[in-house]
Amino acid sequence: MTLSSISLKVARDRWLGWAISAASLTLLLLFGMAAYRDIDLTLYNEMPEAFRSLLGIRENVDVGGLAIGYIFGSFGAVVVAVMALVMGSAAIAGEERNGTMNVLLANPRSRTHVLLSKALALVLLTGLAVAAIWITVHPIAALMSVEIGGLNVEALALHLYVNAVFYGMLALTIGAATGNRDTATGATSGILVLSFFAVGLLPLVQGLEGLRKAFPWYYFDGSEPVYNGIAWGHLAMLLVASVVLLVVAVVGFNRRDLRSQSVGTSLLDRVRGNPYLNKVIGRLAGSARVSSIWVKTISDYQTLLLVTSGAMFLVMGVMLGPMYASLPEETLAAFDSFPEELIALFGGGDLGTPEGWYTLETFGLMAPLSVILVTAVMGAGALAGEESRRTMALLLSNPIPRSRVVMEKAVTMVLFGVAVGIATFAGVALGSVLGSLGMSIGNIAATSALQVLVGLVFGALALALSAGTGRTGVAVFGAAGAALAFHLLTSLANITGAISAIEWLSPFHYYLGSDPLTTGMDWGNAVVLIALSVMLIGLSFVLFQRRDIR
Repeated sequence: MTLSSISLKVARDRWLGWAISAASLTLLLLFGMAAYRDIDLTLYNEMPEAFRSLLGIRENVDVGGLAIGYIFGSFGAVVVAVMALVMGSAAIAGEERNGTMNVLLANPRSRTHVLLSKALALVLLTGLAVAAIWITVHPIAALMSVEIGGLNVEALALHLYVNAVFYGMLALTIGAATGNRDTATGATSGILVLSFFAVGLLPLVQGLEGLRKAFPWYYFDGSEPVYNGIAWGHLAMLLVASVVLLVVAVVGFNRRDLRSQSVGTSLLDRVRGNPYLNKVIGRLAGSARVSSIWVKTISDYQTLLLVTSGAMFLVMGVMLGPMYASLPEETLAAFDSFPEELIALFGGGDLGTPEGWYTLETFGLMAPLSVILVTAVMGAGALAGEESRRTMALLLSNPIPRSRVVMEKAVTMVLFGVAVGIATFAGVALGSVLGSLGMSIGNIAATSALQVLVGLVFGALALALSAGTGRTGVAVFGAAGAALAFHLLTSLANITGAISAIEWLSPFHYYLGSDPLTTGMDWGNAVVLIALSVMLIGLSFVLFQRRDIR
């Protein structure tokens, strides 16, 4: 088995997810340019420079700069980096979790050879995806009659590519050193989220601007490559860091005892090792053979839950309250003229109020994304993951009906989504108290509850796709693609009246459409989201019952 053959197999297994991501970003750029053509951009010039940097908007921005800077350079960069880190975390740790690493290493190839093959596939697929998006930029601009001649799209694409490779290598290194895919995914995602918001928000706090250089995201867009061209020094920092991480990955992988499937002592394992606690868990769960389903599911995804909940509590909750309270008066005054069209892309809100601040920064995008991340990954792995790891046959060999397996997995998924919502609620409530913002605790709870409900819709969709196809890739990217499409539909409906008549089709319409952080819970919207989740979970039972297990 040659280096190229391993890399090609990885590429064959992973190309669909990358293709969906590239196509989704291309469509987002197309719709974004179409929408931005009708926006009055003069208001952007009245914003403080620091706040424009938060959104990647330059002074005297035009339609092309706004669309490419936000959709390609900000949102697109996050999507591509997440794709790379997911691939990196699965490269080694995923093989161990699936129990296929021993088969791979049975070939006359060293561990170093296998790891470098995986890294090569990551580098190639990331490059192809970025190239596919970049190639469409100029034709889309021409089609929309948008001028982008003054923008250095090629430099932005190169920075975006190197940035994504860095996060992919970071996840690869953590996975190779620990053998734990969830640890690699969760830790790298936390670093990405913290870095992204730190680089955008630190300029808003006087005296902290220089701290941006401590975060990797600064070396992606700190030099504004779309306007200033390639910053070779910044690229060198990311490239050197990527090479160092790759070397560390090789050393860590070669010196570690490999984990066989389901091997390792997790937090749940240690809890169950305590005789008293194990007895309590046994009483709550019922028989041993049934309890093993949900307990094992909790153990499998506990790292992802802890990292995601921690980021929502601390970064997107607690920190933002004092930060808003410390903003200078001129920045707060500028919020009054913030364009409604751009606010719509983040979920809406009045930026002159603490509620509007948290709607923009936390609840508009990151809060539902956090629940979708956890529930979609769990929903996809609940059934299809068991099949890919060849453990479904062992599970069903017990006298347990298929419906019970789906129920146990679905209940655990719901509990994890609720846990992320509780962490978000606690963080925002504490941030409001620390910043003396005076926000309503009841309204924060209502918004957090709707955050959980809209996230569970897409988690339930991933579960249904997992039950119907038995393929984790289809389930994960199907749910993620649907979430992106519906978020885009809701955002564009708020920008242009042309599609407002079909806004009701999007689950996100029932999330922040009633401005719950200001007005409280809209029980009608909550019922719609609950009904959608219940229908999709019910569909999972039917699909799984009727399908031959892979």
